[in-house]
Amino acid sequence: MTTQYQAAVAGQITREMEYVANRENLTPETIRAEVAAGRMVIPANHVHAAGRLEPMAIGIGARCKINANIGNSAVTSNVAEELEKLHVAVHFGADTVMDLSTGKDIDNIRREIIASSPVPIGTVPIYQMLEELGGNIEDMRPQHFLDMVEHQAKQGVDYMTIHCGLLLEHLHLTTSRVTGIVSRGGSLIAKWMMAHRKQNPLYESFDDLCDIMNGYDVTWSLGDGLRPGSIADASDAAQFAELDVLGKLCKRSWERGTQVMVEGPGHIPMDQIDMNIKKQIEVCHGAPFYVLGPLVTDIAPGYDHITSAIGAALAGWSGAAMLCYVTPKEHLGLPNREDVKQGVIAYKIAAHSADVARKRPGCQDRDDALSRARFAFDWKEQFRLSIDPETAQAYHDETLPQDTFKSAHFCSMCGPKYCSMRITEDIRKMANEQSLPTTATPAKSSSDPSVVEKKLVELKS
Repeated sequence: MTTQYQAAVAGQITREMEYVANRENLTPETIRAEVAAGRMVIPANHVHAAGRLEPMAIGIGARCKINANIGNSAVTSNVAEELEKLHVAVHFGADTVMDLSTGKDIDNIRREIIASSPVPIGTVPIYQMLEELGGNIEDMRPQHFLDMVEHQAKQGVDYMTIHCGLLLEHLHLTTSRVTGIVSRGGSLIAKWMMAHRKQNPLYESFDDLCDIMNGYDVTWSLGDGLRPGSIADASDAAQFAELDVLGKLCKRSWERGTQVMVEGPGHIPMDQIDMNIKKQIEVCHGAPFYVLGPLVTDIAPGYDHITSAIGAALAGWSGAAMLCYVTPKEHLGLPNREDVKQGVIAYKIAAHSADVARKRPGCQDRDDALSRARFAFDWKEQFRLSIDPETAQAYHDETLPQDTFKSAHFCSMCGPKYCSMRITEDIRKMANEQSLPTTATPAKSSSDPSVVEKKLVELKS
């Protein structure tokens, strides 16, 4: 069996490409061309694709996607809880889900997740390998890792984060960092290299790993083991040294027929986000960029789904292809069901906002429909069009629960006398009764491309 990349390069349109084209409202040929160019991936392990998987695409030519992380830890959670998190993530709109389980019963949890998931599943194989080694990364031999990658590929994992770009010569660049190496996989590989004084075995086994992933069409997610874990460490020499290696590995991945996307930071102040996205696109030859957040400030533990969603929206606008969610529990503990919900919703807002800003065809239609329902005081339609209808209605009904208020021309904030939209209705009625003109040539809105461009020029000057 060929990979999606090999088929695309050969000019073939696969069943998965046709499915994605329908979802994205693009032509199958457009999808094929983007996959062939390496700008788009379709994570669809042959094993999972034969089951419940509904193919999707990640790339700058597609809608901005979001990933939700789930998985147990050595401290807490079980199969039932992880399946509930999966259901919540998919229900509220996660496009992919990563199983980051690090505790016991990993195989059973993953087996159940893959069997139940209509969206692609990703993993970080080094976590399970470390469990099997009893937590001692120093005991790892390259074959241990190769065996684990093949084991998870056989289970049906669609994409894997592997930290191949972190090299021995990069480690000294992290010594002055405020938060050091914050990637779990990156820190484990760094510790192995320091213990053995040898080069990263995953880097040296890259071709062998490609061969395994090619056999199942597992998509590479090249891990950023040196991503900044604080805004003080953003855009430093360590981060970009690793990025240069990842760019070279993208080419090697394509040469061996595998699909590839690249992971990115991390913690980045707002003024550096656009530069980071554009640099990755250049260095990694257009390979899809998959960013964690990024968090734009470090002072809000408990609210990092907000600090990161700000950065995620900006990253998506600049060209990031997929946004990895952050939950309110980030830096504090293992997310539960409610944390997963809050993280997914925050990131659906960020991704949709990025799509609207990038003027993707049809993306603003839902906004416009909700706005029309809002002006018409069609409360039920407002709720239906909301990202989280249950919460929207619950907030409304907290003060005005009776059904009669579902058609009222006001809410509890303004009341019947101070609602600006109801007053606007009155103004229009008065204008109509007095035969006054009700329309005028509108000024250019801020959404007009020329206006936006002028504002950007002003901001940059």
